[in-house]
Amino acid sequence: MEAFFHDALLHYKEGTNAFKDKLPNLTQSFFDFTEACFADGAIDKKHKQLMALSVSIYSQDEYCIIYHMKGAVENGASEEEVTEAIGVSAALGGGAAFAQGVTLAKDAFEYYSSK
Repeated sequence: MEAFFHDALLHYKEGTNAFKDKLPNLTQSFFDFTEACFADGAIDKKHKQLMALSVSIYSQDEYCIIYHMKGAVENGASEEEVTEAIGVSAALGGGAAFAQGVTLAKDAFEYYSSK
């Protein structure tokens, strides 16, 4: 499983770099914007990552599920918090969100929390 998560994020980074070569200003603007969005503010980084995880599960964006699960774990999210975020996503996204939450998101939590 370790290679899967590593390779998924590597694939995203490679795609990002290729896009940045073609549109450097747009890519940097996007990175600056998202960095500002995920900075501590009235809502801390952990809770922002949990929100992003829920949206990622809802939208079935596998790269973002992995990326934001990593961010949630790195910012101290517990298994209980992650599980509740999955539940909120499933409440809005139905079976498809539930399926992503109990498979890919669960596996990603187990992987990143064991590191």
